[in-house]
Amino acid sequence: MRITRIEATPYFPPLSQFFGRSLKVGFGELKDFSFGLVRVHTDDGIVGLGEISSVRGPPPFGPSGGAQCGIVTEVLAPSLIGEDPAHIARIHALMDLSIDAMEPAKAAVDMALYDIVGKWLGVPVHVLLGGQVREHIPLSFSIWFASPDEMAGFASELVADGFNTVKVKVGQGADTDEAAIRAIRHTVGDGVNVRVDANMAWKTPEQALETLRRIEPFGIELAEQPLIGTDLDGMAFIRERTDIPIMADESVWSPRTAMQVLKREAADIVSVYVSEAGGLFRAAQIFSMCEAAGVPNAIGSMPETGVGTAAEVHLGLAMANLTVAADCCGSSYYDEDFLRTPLEVRDGSAHPPQKPGLGVELDEEVFMRWCEAG
Repeated sequence: MRITRIEATPYFPPLSQFFGRSLKVGFGELKDFSFGLVRVHTDDGIVGLGEISSVRGPPPFGPSGGAQCGIVTEVLAPSLIGEDPAHIARIHALMDLSIDAMEPAKAAVDMALYDIVGKWLGVPVHVLLGGQVREHIPLSFSIWFASPDEMAGFASELVADGFNTVKVKVGQGADTDEAAIRAIRHTVGDGVNVRVDANMAWKTPEQALETLRRIEPFGIELAEQPLIGTDLDGMAFIRERTDIPIMADESVWSPRTAMQVLKREAADIVSVYVSEAGGLFRAAQIFSMCEAAGVPNAIGSMPETGVGTAAEVHLGLAMANLTVAADCCGSSYYDEDFLRTPLEVRDGSAHPPQKPGLGVELDEEVFMRWCEAG
């Protein structure tokens, strides 16, 4: 079996507006969403699907997913035509020789390769990653910037839907953040995990510690990415001075950056993305590195649409070092789905697709509408 053609098509998924407004996080407003769908064709007629999932934002974010379609077709594809799609390690080496970084573009090709091999062998992708260690994946769901009362009300809705972990976006200012956490904890009670995600909002370790100390009495499960991704010394400084576990997120792009986080002891937990890691192959490497270092993992989300979310679910099913609730429900953040059969989220958990490969099929009519939305 050989790769004969690689396509990449920009599309513009309809991101939901929680609280009736656009979504805001620590590094700014999420807008101008464009992702990319990759199709890898083979001479056996098997077509693999992959998703370029990347938002446009400050460093370490690069171009949007849609803007990286040209990287796939013009830079990566020429070196991959004629290759055996089952030789995933070799193809990663070829992609790395073709261009440095651009992990989301490489990740989309990687997802498509796993999809092809799974379909060829008649097995789901999680089997290719080592097999299931769990039947389903407990999920977290994000609560975006809003008033404390609005955020607490949404937390209540999530718990009613079966979620046992809520992730509260912080960075609106210490007073507002504290009020929001207080209201959420009062609303959901002590039996629900409450974690916070700063998305690099705090400019200094001291600013981060001010808010963390104010919210610590409310039983915070973990604090995600308090500082800009490259400030590992600052992350280590915070970690030494708070009892709230620190999770690295935007600090981790590829196994190389994950190694830097581990060496600098900058995090208690490492969040792994399929897209930011460069694909399932690289994400599994990061999981292995962290497991060897005794550092647990989470799984983060862009949020991906259906294809990218399916890849995350397969990863989460197979990784023993996934020890906290994961963000493998990215497709739930959109007004509609472009999969014929939507991924199953039930009782606050993600359940695996049952078909071979990634186990998903596109609704081409919806996909074409998304492509035209740009």
